[in-house]
Amino acid sequence: MSAELTGTLGIVVLLVLLLLRVPVAFAMFAVGFAGITILQNVSSAMALLASESFTLASSPELVIIPLFILMGNVASATGMSRQLYDAAYAIVGQIRGGLASATVIGCGGFAALSGSSVASALTMGKVSLAEMDRFDYDKRLSTGVVAAGGTLGILIPPSTGFVIYAILTEQSIGRLFLAGVLPGLLLLTSFVTAIAIICLLRPGAGPRGPSTTMSEKARAIAGALPILTVILLTIGGIYGGLFSPVEAAGVGAGAVILYGAVTRRLSFRILFQSARDSVVTTATVMLILIAAHMINPFLALSHIPTFVGEALLGLELSRLGTLAVILAVYLVLGCFLEGFAMLVLTLPIFFPVVLDLGIDPIWFGVLVVLTLEMGLISPPVGLNVFIVKSVAPSVPLGDIFRGVIPFWLAMLATLLMLIAFPQISLFLPDTMMN
Repeated sequence: MSAELTGTLGIVVLLVLLLLRVPVAFAMFAVGFAGITILQNVSSAMALLASESFTLASSPELVIIPLFILMGNVASATGMSRQLYDAAYAIVGQIRGGLASATVIGCGGFAALSGSSVASALTMGKVSLAEMDRFDYDKRLSTGVVAAGGTLGILIPPSTGFVIYAILTEQSIGRLFLAGVLPGLLLLTSFVTAIAIICLLRPGAGPRGPSTTMSEKARAIAGALPILTVILLTIGGIYGGLFSPVEAAGVGAGAVILYGAVTRRLSFRILFQSARDSVVTTATVMLILIAAHMINPFLALSHIPTFVGEALLGLELSRLGTLAVILAVYLVLGCFLEGFAMLVLTLPIFFPVVLDLGIDPIWFGVLVVLTLEMGLISPPVGLNVFIVKSVAPSVPLGDIFRGVIPFWLAMLATLLMLIAFPQISLFLPDTMMN
């Protein structure tokens, strides 16, 4: 059997395993190990597994993952996410659709601490859905806005998606973080605009919330200052050159733990549980990365990346046309595969083509991560939709999927804007480097 045929069969087997809900890491490990064994021998597969596991486990750059995850877990446990939502609630809650807009703003702020879309959707769903129910919000709008708002967690830094992309493509984590700031804010603005349009067309979908006095607004904003300070300290520190991304993660995690200790909201039991959850999540990410370093050599040995690259270049499309084809593939795969699985599976194939075409890898990273976000709310997988379903079990799954449609379209519009104007993504990292 030829190397190309072996590689093709390996990809087919991998997709089947993923569709059967085999954990991503185990599926990639099995296919990669078996493929290398077939194309070379079992000794080579064993040697690669040992060397790559040690190399990844000893990589200092990966410390950023558990630190940012810990920061988000502690922030959620100490109520910092609630304070941010309350501040947005006090400012915009009294306008039509204001509670939905406050949810999006809260998701954006929490994303800047957790770096996780699932954590953002789960946390803000628990905080905001009951409040929107109290004011008789349309179920499609309330659940749709939580599912879509949670996707900000993978774009607004610190983003686990950017960290994985940086490791797989050997790009700068700091530059990717900075590249995600303006697109993240643009996407947040697009979501708020979508809410305004929905409430304009269907006024009953998002009734007005309670009015608040200036003193109440001031108290709510003051309550959110700790979380805003941590965000400015970490992201601003990276932008100002005070911290590396790893140092910023350590500073941020230390700051939220210190805040929890000073305010007596963080007991040893809560800290232990947050640390335990962080270890479990980090172990999951590490297993995926180790598996990625098993399947990538298999794909290289099978010449699949070369074959696909030559096929794309053979279409003789423009650079923009080839980029559109690649992103279209991500959009389709996002309907069936989990985001990390898509990154690990496709980057070894598409990234060489991107480099050959002279596409900026940082800009491409932002486009890919945004496309992954769209997969988080696309049927039939739509991970964030199922997360919201777990928080609001009485709402039919179909209603939640219908509720995310306007926000999916807002994400598509944002993606097109980022393609048309690359400097939205590249302005901050280029400024930092200069």
